[in-house]
Amino acid sequence: MSTTTRATPATSAAGAGRPAGPGTLRLTWLHLRYQFLETVRVPIAVLGNLLFPALAMFFFVVPQEAVAGDPVAATTAVASLSLFAVCSASLFTYGLGVAEDRQLPFDPFLRSLPAGPAPRMVARIGNGAVFALFGLVPLTVIGWLFTEAGVAAVRLLAGVGTILLVSVPFVLLGMAVGYALPAKAALPVVQVILFPLAFAGGLFMPPQLFPAWLDGISMATPTRAGRDLLVQALTGQPAYGAAWAVLAGWVVVLAALAVTAYRRDEGRRFR
Repeated sequence: MSTTTRATPATSAAGAGRPAGPGTLRLTWLHLRYQFLETVRVPIAVLGNLLFPALAMFFFVVPQEAVAGDPVAATTAVASLSLFAVCSASLFTYGLGVAEDRQLPFDPFLRSLPAGPAPRMVARIGNGAVFALFGLVPLTVIGWLFTEAGVAAVRLLAGVGTILLVSVPFVLLGMAVGYALPAKAALPVVQVILFPLAFAGGLFMPPQLFPAWLDGISMATPTRAGRDLLVQALTGQPAYGAAWAVLAGWVVVLAALAVTAYRRDEGRRFR
């Protein structure tokens, strides 16, 4: 004997009247707001990202008259240090920040909710972009006041859009480190990753001075691709042909690493 359950008008009405959960966009916005407020409540975390690239600009670029007095060279220096500010903010905020979050009791609760990892990860990328823009303000002011750097409004908007795009692989790299390692290990790993990437990408030294073997390695890094694309947006100097492809390839690889690290950490800590 079999029984068949049919939905009655009453049960259908009850199901229809049940409130729907928040959508993905609203969840992403809530995570973005929460992460932003959580960061700004520790002022030194924000000030560190603002001050270090600005001091580097003030002490190493401004005194060099050959660079500071040349509009193209000065704008290129501002672009390079701007990208370094983005790399530093992304790797330290997420490489170290995510690792520290994982030690808090609130983190497993958030990850056990049915929303899934996408809203939280997208919000982290958005939060990284916001603080990357904050880090550009003192650099831009110093370049404007003390050097001949200057761009038209259209190129400035193109530069802002470009730096938001090129920040994505560094946010993903920071998240991969943060989910893969504990906080004590994440800090030295981030330091080991940041400075070689910055040097190899031409952020401290113009890549035109690199020997051929180092220039070839440099072109395969996300920092060099991001630097050349940013300089192209601001000055019109063309980037090397494979820059967009290199950047897109790193985004795919690092996104896969971040998702894999997230899932492995989730499987280790709770099911």
